[in-house]
Amino acid sequence: MGWIMFSAMVVLLLLGFPMMVPLIAGAVIGFVMMFDGLGQMDTLIQQIVAGIRPASLIAVPMFILAADIMTRGTSAERLINMVMAFIGHIKGGLAVSTAASCTLFGAVSGSTQATVVAIGSPLRPRMLKAGYKDSFTLALIINSSDIAFLIPPSIGMIVYGVISETSIGELFIAGIVPGLMILAMFSIYCVVYATLKDVPTEPRASWRERLGAVREALWPLGFPVIIVGGIYGGVFSPTEAAAVCVLYAFILEFLVFRTLKSADIWRIAKSTGLITAVVFILVGVGNGFSWIISFAQIPQAVLEAVGINEAGPTGVLIAICVAFFIACMFVDPIVVILVLTPIFMPAIEATGLDPVLVGILITLQVAIGSATPPFGCDIFTAIAIFKRPYIEVIRGTPPFVLMLVAAAALLIMFPQIALGLRDLMFN
Repeated sequence: MGWIMFSAMVVLLLLGFPMMVPLIAGAVIGFVMMFDGLGQMDTLIQQIVAGIRPASLIAVPMFILAADIMTRGTSAERLINMVMAFIGHIKGGLAVSTAASCTLFGAVSGSTQATVVAIGSPLRPRMLKAGYKDSFTLALIINSSDIAFLIPPSIGMIVYGVISETSIGELFIAGIVPGLMILAMFSIYCVVYATLKDVPTEPRASWRERLGAVREALWPLGFPVIIVGGIYGGVFSPTEAAAVCVLYAFILEFLVFRTLKSADIWRIAKSTGLITAVVFILVGVGNGFSWIISFAQIPQAVLEAVGINEAGPTGVLIAICVAFFIACMFVDPIVVILVLTPIFMPAIEATGLDPVLVGILITLQVAIGSATPPFGCDIFTAIAIFKRPYIEVIRGTPPFVLMLVAAAALLIMFPQIALGLRDLMFN
């Protein structure tokens, strides 16, 4: 039965159908084969509805809305100016500033696509003018934006937390240090690249200019303080933090900065509604599909066939990394989390792995796969935004992928990189 389901899904994908269609088709085919017809289809519908029922998912449209408001406003520009004021003058400073700005905006928006648009659009022309190759520039923007998967708020972490019943607050805290570690790795590479290519540096900003840039960026920097500080301090839950972020973004862009007008509300609401609808359809259908394959005991059969149950904790982590990395090269990250997480949950529980560590590694693999050929989703976002050919967009990605793989290896060997801050704050 499993081969028929997955074969039908692959065929539909190759025919160009959006991901929700193969998922629905796979679930319906499996249901018909198990229950001899469509007579009890209401059972499958109940499972699909149950997928979008958890209250934690309310945070998803809230963070999407907050990101949309900030992307259309000046929050990203203010963060860029602050970073550039302090490190723009060093060798490779503009590239390091781009990576840091992507990380900061990721911590504000939680969206990789929003980060590509908000940071890439103003900084790519400046990097090209400074002498950086476009292939390096595009790869830096795409991969640095994927740090948003690890720095809270992360929509991928929310989806994983709901499926695995893991604390979203703990996932948020655990993702901070790995995200900063990857930023440090990217920054070192940028300095080495700029030195070898002899890229000119930017003029040094005066301390007066730096203080002015900090003052301008103080308001946007309030977002990570609200999210991390509010959750850690017990002021509100991750879901409530998302709602507070929307209110904060609205106050900033509409009342404080006054970059948006009342006429923009409809466009922002429409955009958020469309994105949220796609995400929730994927989550609901993904839950139905996961229920079908779990009911049919397909995950157990797959894991037994590859011998993962005898592999031990490290072997399970490596298998998870490989499976999620490869899957995200072809399929939307949210779908991959929805489909693969239930498959590996029995092995995770059997080996006693910390689900928070597993969540961070899964989120990292999603980040890697999203920027990796052939079909990483952020590659196509960059193609659409920057109007560059596919080959040029992916040409500079290998060094960044290698660094991200190295980061995953470090997390497997030294799990306290992710769990240390979590243990400090929650134990």
